[in-house]
Amino acid sequence: MFVGGKSSILMNSRKKALIPKLLFAVYFLLVFCSIAGGKPASLSNDSYDIKFDVDFENKKFTGIERVRWMNNSDEAVLFLYFHLYPNMRVALQKNDKTSQQENSALSKDEPFLSIDEVRTVDSNQPLLYSLEEGGTLLRITLSTPVQKDNNVEVSIKFRGTVPEIDPEQTGIIAHVFQQVDAVLRSQRETRRARDVNFLCKNVMMLGVAYPILAVRDGNDWQRTAQVSIGDSIFSETADYNVEVTTLSDIKVFTSGESVSKRGSSENKTTHFFKGENLRNFAIVGGKTLVSKEREVGGIIVRSIYKPEREIIGLRVLNVASGAIRVYKSRFGELPYKQINVVEAPLVAGIGCVEFSGLSAIASALYVDFDSPAMNNLPELIREQRESVEDSLEWTVAHAVAQQWWGNVIGNNPQTEPVIDEALSNWSALLYYRDVYSEDKANKALEDQLRGVYKVYRTFGGEDMEANRDTKDYRNFFQYAAIVGSKGALMFTELRRLLGEIKFFASIKNFYQNNKFKITKLDDLKDSFKEQSGIAQQQMVVVRTFNRWLNAKNGDKDIAPPDPKLADSLGIGPKKKDKGNSFARFGKFFWRQMTRIR
Repeated sequence: MFVGGKSSILMNSRKKALIPKLLFAVYFLLVFCSIAGGKPASLSNDSYDIKFDVDFENKKFTGIERVRWMNNSDEAVLFLYFHLYPNMRVALQKNDKTSQQENSALSKDEPFLSIDEVRTVDSNQPLLYSLEEGGTLLRITLSTPVQKDNNVEVSIKFRGTVPEIDPEQTGIIAHVFQQVDAVLRSQRETRRARDVNFLCKNVMMLGVAYPILAVRDGNDWQRTAQVSIGDSIFSETADYNVEVTTLSDIKVFTSGESVSKRGSSENKTTHFFKGENLRNFAIVGGKTLVSKEREVGGIIVRSIYKPEREIIGLRVLNVASGAIRVYKSRFGELPYKQINVVEAPLVAGIGCVEFSGLSAIASALYVDFDSPAMNNLPELIREQRESVEDSLEWTVAHAVAQQWWGNVIGNNPQTEPVIDEALSNWSALLYYRDVYSEDKANKALEDQLRGVYKVYRTFGGEDMEANRDTKDYRNFFQYAAIVGSKGALMFTELRRLLGEIKFFASIKNFYQNNKFKITKLDDLKDSFKEQSGIAQQQMVVVRTFNRWLNAKNGDKDIAPPDPKLADSLGIGPKKKDKGNSFARFGKFFWRQMTRIR
């Protein structure tokens, strides 16, 4: 499969050469992957004090957390609910061909979080608790109901394990194979708990490795956390004080800012972190991790990476710094004191994952094409330098934007992913425009957004409404084309229709009015309606939201399928051997479908 030379498909004409360029722009998009004038208190007044003891060598940890919860609802509450995200498993779908045995295999090699005891903080009395929803939901029965505007504190002891991921599952070749196969076969994909809780290449990630309060909507707890291709973590903001104790040669980075550290006689070090108004708290640690940092408008931006990736790590620092500068100016101040961008060995299919104050980018994107190590990669990968480097920049810009959209501004990522995913994609486009030029932004639009949808349709994917639950999307390719591309391009259209002043006033208004809240798509729409002013333009806003998110106009608004491309690849309507396309055109796909996101 790794042979040199140019594909004969691409050699016929200049016109045909443009088609592979479009395809080439797609692959790295398939996997996507927070106030001036003082610092506000967390709206919910919830807080976590957590002590972790992490055993990197044995891939396990223990912890105890003290949680204070404020009852902001209208009635007394007797039960508290916490999500145990490491226990989420892939569920067997009725329409899938996956057997019970295969489904059981999917549940192996996953992280696990167990509860040892639950007690009151004030009286140190044990509390009754039970596990529900397949072990993903902890229900605590309080000794007395918590009245409106009062709070309660509970203490939870827990322990957990993480799987060790095969390094071969995290390299650029594995990422390419996985996504090309998904494009050709349209197989159902889903995120797994091990995607953000694992040990690999001497790096450990603990995504949300502790019991975290479920969101309360009015008087109801949001108890269900489903596995799909979208993010599963859904939580309110809270203040965090976290201690992480581990071997002294392990370097630890988290969602919070480092306060201090203290050594012990057992060759261990305890690291102290804190953070306010965080939606979650992630931990990344490793023996060889290094970091470089820079201050941007009062925010410490830190790039964390393996020492052999320093050239790429410094480039990531530049991109993240530029993105923060743009977003602060365009959207508003971020209330976090520091942002960490971490190189992490994410499994194939996952280009980046975002937490409050910390974004992890797949190691597969940290490719230094000038290093001697590149000689060990296939020529068909080495030839994709521009594509890989462009993808890294887009991914970092997208991941940084999610500090504004998804972390400071909260939303349910399972039911309305447009708010965080599509807004972050559009924000990455804005980064290109403000840092470079309109021409560079237009090229990114064609490569990173319009091209994804076009290739998706060419390969037989159906247009869908973008305002749907993530469980309705079959795989990352479909999700990227519909939510990521259609959703982001809707904001481009709104900017054209409303003009610069009204458009950015709408974005700023949405951000300023909804910090630390859980928002819905109607809140975003109302912000545009409010700033648009006259009734006629308000109707334009409503029609634009409906057209791009609730209808199937992608072929008209973005691009239709390309029949010439389909026919050249043997996937036209008269072709029945889609499954053999990879074998017959493997080289073509290696050259054109190498975008990780």
